[in-house]
Amino acid sequence: MRRLWYKFLTLFFRLLYNRCAWAYDSVSWLVSLGAWKAWGRTVTPYIRGQRVLELAHGPGHLLVTMERAGYDPVGVDISPAMGHLANRRWRHAVRTGQIEPSTAPLVQALAQALPFRSDSFDSLVSTFPTEFIFESATMQEAARVIRPEGRFVIALQARPGKENGCILFRLLDWLYRVTGQAEPLPLDGKDGEDGESRFRSAPFTFDIAWVEHTNGRVMILVAEREAQAS
Repeated sequence: MRRLWYKFLTLFFRLLYNRCAWAYDSVSWLVSLGAWKAWGRTVTPYIRGQRVLELAHGPGHLLVTMERAGYDPVGVDISPAMGHLANRRWRHAVRTGQIEPSTAPLVQALAQALPFRSDSFDSLVSTFPTEFIFESATMQEAARVIRPEGRFVIALQARPGKENGCILFRLLDWLYRVTGQAEPLPLDGKDGEDGESRFRSAPFTFDIAWVEHTNGRVMILVAEREAQAS
């Protein structure tokens, strides 16, 4: 029954990320009571270095945030619809003077087959990804393109707060539990390994932290690529 539920959720998120991408920001705002963008920004204090790759960039909010903060970001997403939204958001940021004039640094590709040279990035980031993030191919590609001692920072999940016992917060907490968003990501069913095992088998050391933020708390995984043996 649980796997059936996850299949339904996978279909829902696939539609939201593609055919119904126009509704993504509205749905995200609704399920977080307006905190979704702030939750996504919780990864930025953990970024190391200048050149940053965002996996599954979505509508592009974090890319603009990183550009404004002085990073050199690049975004990867397989969804053409999300690429369109991110490009539009980047052009709006240029037009309104939020960032310097430039072409949106977007690449349409799979996280499991990144079109970049080895050791290309100081950090990789991803916010609230689906289970693709823990696939072995994703881990291998992340380890390949991150420079030694670089970081892979993932906002894995968020839990809404229960401020003042507000009925809306209680409802959201129930919704997150029902949809599985408050639980670890499921197995991908291909090799029987969980996400932690995949990180341990890749050249990463990692830690997990809960960050208190607007309307809830965010679970951040910080993986660091091991230094090359001299």
